[in-house]
Amino acid sequence: MLKGRHLIEPNDFTIQELDEIFTLAEDIIKKPEAYSDICKGKLLATLFYEPSTRTRFSFEAAMLRLGGSIIGFSEAQSTSVAKGESIADTIRTIGCYADIAVMRHPKEGAPKLASKYSNIPVINAGDGGHQHPTQTLTDLLTIRYLKKSLSNHTIGLCGDLKFGRTVHSLVKALSRYENIKFIFISPSELQIPQYIKDELKGHEYYETSNLEEVIDKLDILYMTRVQRERFISEEEYLRLKDSYILTTEKLKNAKEDMIIMHPLPRVNEIAMEVDNDKRAVYFKQARFGMFVRMALLIKLLGVENNA
Repeated sequence: MLKGRHLIEPNDFTIQELDEIFTLAEDIIKKPEAYSDICKGKLLATLFYEPSTRTRFSFEAAMLRLGGSIIGFSEAQSTSVAKGESIADTIRTIGCYADIAVMRHPKEGAPKLASKYSNIPVINAGDGGHQHPTQTLTDLLTIRYLKKSLSNHTIGLCGDLKFGRTVHSLVKALSRYENIKFIFISPSELQIPQYIKDELKGHEYYETSNLEEVIDKLDILYMTRVQRERFISEEEYLRLKDSYILTTEKLKNAKEDMIIMHPLPRVNEIAMEVDNDKRAVYFKQARFGMFVRMALLIKLLGVENNA
């Protein structure tokens, strides 16, 4: 069903198609050796026009673990882009060599533009502050795998909810599932945008600036960084910043089976002491990102029947 398709934003795929990807990813987790040669002879092009660590490495690791190969760049100035080549020409040229491409670009809409000219599947690995669909797939797989379902949860999203593209994509994606309650935890300067709340399709939500007030109600806590550069007043930032640092003390009233997620990189918003708490799953989450990208590559290349 997904062979030859592009992934530009999470809603490009139906819930049923996402379930196919997650089911495959869970099977890869159980028996990775069964998929170690499934992409043999296939070539992934990694087109990273801006820096990336986790996303680029996880895509490269995913393809290599599937037996495929990689070409690409992580600095656009080392390519013909520096000579003025257009995205359309770049992707048409890459399509002569590779079987699938993943693109990160600082300009919103660049991967979508590339997909219009591409004869191979294009995966958006982040376009400016717009979309990061494979991070959303990572988050959904983490929730599904650890909580056994993508329905019937109360999720608290904490930190920078105004500018965080991972938060926006996750909220939109989870709003497609049943009985999800959202609790948005942020300073007033960084509240979730109204247009995101408008898309919640009848789901209950609550806004607060106090994490400790609501932590006992959460099944999932999704942490993000409160960014100093977003505040006009340094005094206001200093007043608020410690409110959004998760510590073991703040976890004392949290549910025993709550999970703590973070898209990474972490700065100081989760104290290092929390890493030892069994509820902290953000490094597992990073590993799930590799597995979901393995499943995505298999689906878009249409090679799964060879497993």
